Amino acid sequence: MRHLALSLSIASLLAFAPGANTASGQEATKDTATVYFTRHISPKGLKAVYQAMHWTPTDKVAVKVSTGEPPSSNYLRPELIEEVVKAVKGTIVECNTAYGGPRSRTDSHREVAKKHGFTRIADVDIQDADGSTTLKVTDGEVLKQNYVGSHFGNYGSYLVISHFKGHQMAGFGGAIKNISIGIASAKGKAWIHSGGTSERNPWGGRQEAFLKAMAEAGKSVSDAMGQGKRMAYINVMNRLSIDCDCDGHPAEPDIHDIGVLASTDPVALDQACMDLIDKAEGNESFVKRVANRDGMLTVRHADKLGLGTRVYKLVLIDE
Repeated sequence: MRHLALSLSIASLLAFAPGANTASGQEATKDTATVYFTRHISPKGLKAVYQAMHWTPTDKVAVKVSTGEPPSSNYLRPELIEEVVKAVKGTIVECNTAYGGPRSRTDSHREVAKKHGFTRIADVDIQDADGSTTLKVTDGEVLKQNYVGSHFGNYGSYLVISHFKGHQMAGFGGAIKNISIGIASAKGKAWIHSGGTSERNPWGGRQEAFLKAMAEAGKSVSDAMGQGKRMAYINVMNRLSIDCDCDGHPAEPDIHDIGVLASTDPVALDQACMDLIDKAEGNESFVKRVANRDGMLTVRHADKLGLGTRVYKLVLIDE
């Protein structure tokens, strides 16, 4: 029954006219984004959706993934992403955390990356090992600047591979979170979490400010990469826990694995993932987590800022 329900939910999304988006209620326009989808959560599936985008990286390529919090988080396993990482000759990039633990220090973070298998498939760069650099935030309501690792500018393109999942504070985490909190230095993570009130303490900020800060920080990263032209995104919808990969003891998922989605538009990509969640059997805990944290505010604010559009066409690439 769960497989049947999933098939019906996908069919219902694909049945809409190109560009129709059930969540936003917007109609198709010339700004409609394309989101590619496969049910196959495998190295072959990831490579297929990557190739479907027809995106060509330039210069040195950074592949942004989460190295995963020990001991048992749901981070994407290296063997799943290895084929795509090697196809783009990528360097895996991460930044240190702001909440303590082994990933808050560069030396121990490197050990986590090694233990979790990432150094086996590619070079790993902890981008804030030498501190932060500042990116300008344009038209931000919360932030005027964003702090990323000082190695950020060493790369000409970014392929952002995200494990789509819930999140204790943001409601959910996908592409937008991975280019905001994920690419932010430890200093930047505190800055975003606090809604632009502290460079050291990530706790105690207003929830609305935090959610909007994520969208604004993500927009600054995209702007720095040629208004997004040198960025592409893959979201993997497996192990759909309500908890983030920053949680070493996440809740077991209630939703069956869904598939892999890709787009050059991070807003459309996260919106498409949430639309699939909304139609998935067993989604109650996930939907409640997102609603309780007002997680979709980040997507709406990102749309307003021009990071991307919530209007999309979902293209199933499976034969």
